[in-house]
Amino acid sequence: MGVRKRERAEQIKEAKKQIAFAKLNNCPTSPRKMRLVADLVRGEGVEKALQILKFSSKEASGRLEKLLLSAIANWQMKNEDASVEEAELFIKEIRVDGGSMLKRLRPAPQGRAHRIRKRSNHVTLVLDSKNNTQS
Repeated sequence: MGVRKRERAEQIKEAKKQIAFAKLNNCPTSPRKMRLVADLVRGEGVEKALQILKFSSKEASGRLEKLLLSAIANWQMKNEDASVEEAELFIKEIRVDGGSMLKRLRPAPQGRAHRIRKRSNHVTLVLDSKNNTQS
């Protein structure tokens, strides 16, 4: 490996050190319902987002709260010497994509059948530190 390539790899590694993410795959909630909750916390600070999710009445908020706690734990594993309060973590990106669909048949009148699509989704949550983005 050349010197420039190694230096660039070190720069990328250092930049990724402040970013932590967590993924939730095949969550059995429709993406539309999950996006309603994800839009509430997009761009918010971690403490405020946890409070919003904790007191939200939506079922998807419990799953997102657990995912956010996982992302915080991942950030702490990468940055063992730093504290969460001083880093001022915020939700940089939260993306809800459609997952696989379970297709079921429901009986309908006159011998017909209607297809029921049970949707699932994938959520990707990325945390970043406000201290590093401004410098």
